[in-house]
Amino acid sequence: MILLERYRDFLPITSRTPLITLHEGNTPLIRVENFEKYLGLKNVRIYLKYEGMNPTGSFKDRGMVMAIAKALEKGARYTICASTGNTAASAAAYSARTGLKSVVLIPEGKIALGKLAQAMIYGAKVVQINGNFDRCLELVRYLSENYDFELVNSINPYRIEGQKTAAFEIVDELGRAPDYHFIPVGNAGNITSYWKGYKEYREAGKMSNLPRMMGFQAEGAAPIVKGHVVEKPETVATAIRIGNPASWKKAEQARDESGGVIDTVSDDEILKAQRLIASLEGIFCEPASAASIAGIIKYRDVFKDGDVIVATLTGHGLKDPNVVIGNIEKPITVNPNVDDVLKAIGR
Repeated sequence: MILLERYRDFLPITSRTPLITLHEGNTPLIRVENFEKYLGLKNVRIYLKYEGMNPTGSFKDRGMVMAIAKALEKGARYTICASTGNTAASAAAYSARTGLKSVVLIPEGKIALGKLAQAMIYGAKVVQINGNFDRCLELVRYLSENYDFELVNSINPYRIEGQKTAAFEIVDELGRAPDYHFIPVGNAGNITSYWKGYKEYREAGKMSNLPRMMGFQAEGAAPIVKGHVVEKPETVATAIRIGNPASWKKAEQARDESGGVIDTVSDDEILKAQRLIASLEGIFCEPASAASIAGIIKYRDVFKDGDVIVATLTGHGLKDPNVVIGNIEKPITVNPNVDDVLKAIGR
């Protein structure tokens, strides 16, 4: 069943809302027992919600399908967004799918090539701005308010509505909510939407407990942790390189209501976590996703016997392969014979 149909009772769907789809959602919830053993945890279960398996390779597709459906319902012809990459890819794909024209503003030189390639091949008009993501967002806000563009960033409330379905899927599969939910925080729409989803499912009697929301920003792009806007955010995790999150206050609300935290992890911790989860579990996520894994490593001492932990991996590792290639051992070149191959592999 397609996402909008499966959860229509929890979504702002009317008789006029087109139930469009690229078959988003229904992403794997993978228990990572090798990682549990690595952390030395006993009787603690850790699951990864692998959102990199969505159609364009990130969690953005959940919110975008809802935002685009509502744009079509109101008769929009153009979509517009600011993006560090994943939103651009998703907006362009769903716009192409539904016959809308897509415009994307990106900060110059601050977008992973895999994501830029997606936006361009889907047919979006991509404009690079000599400035950061926050300046791009200011511009698209103005353009959507003064011209006939439908803004599809996470400040669009329908994006949050769609993204909350990931929380529903987790509860449906586990039969309960986790005790802790670890998640990267960039523009802060995702932590906001998960918390909204968990609360709505509890109100509907689908679960009894609520998780602690554990959000993680990169040290160089941590405005919520620092308590002020970061004018020049810097981190290897481009998807969370944001200095003034659109959902800042709602993210703090999710943290405070759930009894959770919003903390930082370093770029070194992010890259280590990315390599670790790939080598231990065969799961390749982009650097921003690995912030949640780094968060689990940082907070592993808080878990108690019987706890269930879920971490969201927001995007696929192939979104940003250049970071990986620049931080791992290069392949060895040898002559094409058995002895040289065996020597190279240490046999």
